Amino acid sequence: MAGAQNKENPCRTRKIMDVKIHESWKRHLESEFKKDYFKNLVLFVKKEYKEKRIYPPPKDIFKAFDLCDFKNVKVVILGQDPYHGRAQANGLAFSVGTSVAIPPSLQNIFKEIEKDMGTKAPQHGNLDYLANQGILLLNSTLTVVADMAGSHQYKGWEEFTDAVVKVLSDKKENLVFLLWGKYAQEKGKVIDESKHLVLRAAHPSPFSAYNGFFGCKHFSKTNEYLRSRGKEEIKWVGGK
Repeated sequence: MAGAQNKENPCRTRKIMDVKIHESWKRHLESEFKKDYFKNLVLFVKKEYKEKRIYPPPKDIFKAFDLCDFKNVKVVILGQDPYHGRAQANGLAFSVGTSVAIPPSLQNIFKEIEKDMGTKAPQHGNLDYLANQGILLLNSTLTVVADMAGSHQYKGWEEFTDAVVKVLSDKKENLVFLLWGKYAQEKGKVIDESKHLVLRAAHPSPFSAYNGFFGCKHFSKTNEYLRSRGKEEIKWVGGK
């Protein structure tokens, strides 16, 4: 069993959680890395990767930040946990690899995109193309144990990602925050709504999508706001 785990996570323990984050983010978050909670988080995550099967792969823990540097952020979508199924989590909220089956919540996101924007959504769930346009696809918790949803909650990740939301709110202007579900809406309470557009709706999960996510038109509303602020609109269906 240990051999299978090491094969899936080939990174040596000393390299895991090296906080190799995009330099533009490091300048704004470096103080967080020095805090006790983050030091404890590093120790915890190192141990977990050594002993268990953890998602996403170590190189993708900070992928959301690497694909969307601080200066380019225009939109923030808040998720909760990484996917905990095999080969699903890739470091971006709601996203999976191109060859991975599209999860139900993302299927519903695509359905709303199609209805709202009047065009076909991608046929895969890899959302790199959105991150590359300035969308920070941020999970609240950045790691998870295989097949154990929520297993890395309350270990320090939430405090770190709260700091990310706060620094974006404080240091930037005219961002769009898409808060889907009660959890994301609670996390978004630190956002200064006098400077940013905050759009709220039910979570796109099959259990709640019909309670206000479908029909929210967040994708066209986002583009309307960006256009009104002289920013380039998001190509929501740009993936191929």
